[in-house]
Amino acid sequence: MDTQSLKAFLAVAGQHSFSEAAEQLHLTQSAVSKRIQQLESQLGTPLFDRHNRTVSLTEAGLALLPRAQAILDLVTDTELQLDNMSGTVSGSLSVATSHHIGLHRLPPVLRKFVQAYPSVSLNLEFLGSERAYQAVRLRQVDMALTTLAEQEDPDIETIPLWRDRMVCVCAPDHRLAGVKKITFAELAKEDAILPEPDTVTYRLIAEAFAAEKLALSTTMPTNFLETIKMMVSVGLGWSVLPESMCQDQSLRIIRWPGAPIARQLGAVCLKNRTRSNATQALLGMLSSTA
Repeated sequence: MDTQSLKAFLAVAGQHSFSEAAEQLHLTQSAVSKRIQQLESQLGTPLFDRHNRTVSLTEAGLALLPRAQAILDLVTDTELQLDNMSGTVSGSLSVATSHHIGLHRLPPVLRKFVQAYPSVSLNLEFLGSERAYQAVRLRQVDMALTTLAEQEDPDIETIPLWRDRMVCVCAPDHRLAGVKKITFAELAKEDAILPEPDTVTYRLIAEAFAAEKLALSTTMPTNFLETIKMMVSVGLGWSVLPESMCQDQSLRIIRWPGAPIARQLGAVCLKNRTRSNATQALLGMLSSTA
């Protein structure tokens, strides 16, 4: 039972597809199928039920799933612990980040990091908060920098780094810009340009409207805050954005009728896992500049 076969097994189990698992692992579908066949032959039992376009785990596959992940975690942690003993900061480092953090928070830190540790191969991937958490859980990235979820996850360690104060904004010539006392009812009459519903920011705003028994009128959802800012600036609707993005004349800050909104930004890692020297070095730089 080799680690490559176990990686193929976990990929197929996660994707419910041999072809998508092959894409994830950067292998051919036949190579993935061969590894699964070898694993099933070694264990003497089928691990997947094959359907027309998808696969599902058999009872044996379900039993193997947590054990396969535990074996691979142990192997990875052991390799990292041995590598860390050298004290060198090198190897690969995969980081998921939101576009906002990647554009507005990371550049000076990354510039300092790559200058200090040129032997590290840094891979940066831009993902929304929900997808970033998933990437950490699936071991697809070493860490994520994103909006921190309000509810604790037993498998996830969160490291708060920045607190973003949010403000309600519209275009200077938007109808709401002339309203002296904004209410949730007034906001509900207008289109809102907001991130996707699975984001922390959206949920914070939606909960405020739900408490008033009002529905949000959302249009053209996007997780790119710069895109939201542009659409608001041309009068397509109102939004709630980080205050740091709203200092120019293209937007008018209007009074938010509810409790102040803020979101916590930070790092996300798996709990109880060995971190590489490169991961520790980047976290140290982020913490010192937060």
